[in-house]
Amino acid sequence: MFLKRKDNDNMIEIIDLETLADPALPSVMGRQHAGEEMQDEESFEKEDLEFPSGEPLPRCWIDLHWRED
Repeated sequence: MFLKRKDNDNMIEIIDLETLADPALPSVMGRQHAGEEMQDEESFEKEDLEFPSGEPLPRCWIDLHWRED
């Protein structure tokens, strides 16, 4: 799955989808796709990511207490 960074629109390939959907984890491992060479995996804060369309991530992926409101 690909998401993009809010600050620079770089595409991020998400390595572990289970981590992405876990609201208890604030970051996810991914690989930035910028340039022609394969980039190393790094950690990205979920709050800094969005879908390529510009839509935010679902609240249940980022807020552990999303059902309490």
